[in-house]
Amino acid sequence: MVSEGGNLSSIIKGLISSGLRPTRQRKLLAKIIFSKGNHHFSAEEICRAVRKLRAGVSRATVYNTLNQFTEAGFLREVVVSSGQSLFDTNLDNHYHFYDEVDGKLIDIPGSEINVSLSDNIPFKDEITDIDVVIRLQPA
Repeated sequence: MVSEGGNLSSIIKGLISSGLRPTRQRKLLAKIIFSKGNHHFSAEEICRAVRKLRAGVSRATVYNTLNQFTEAGFLREVVVSSGQSLFDTNLDNHYHFYDEVDGKLIDIPGSEINVSLSDNIPFKDEITDIDVVIRLQPA
């Protein structure tokens, strides 16, 4: 895992331990993503940050790297609507409010929501995760 705070050596160690080669592009994107502590962001926000730095990283590389970081367990992808995802660096057990006007996620501590399921779950597998996104609009 990449540690919060995102110092370069922990980013490189996290990449290597997850089987991802620490390319220049991955290191740059990891530094952009993890240097701010826990936060939510879109792929487009990362693309804008890369353009601002004039770093020469393509949009496709940004999207591919975000997917790789998610698969490696560095990020959580939160689907907020059909075809729209935001990414979360907070991997602790928590849920989200989604402000539909501002397009922002707000963390809800896991202890604030109780989820219960009946015993009639139609499968015998173990539940590994539950995503809860509560959408908000002005009253």
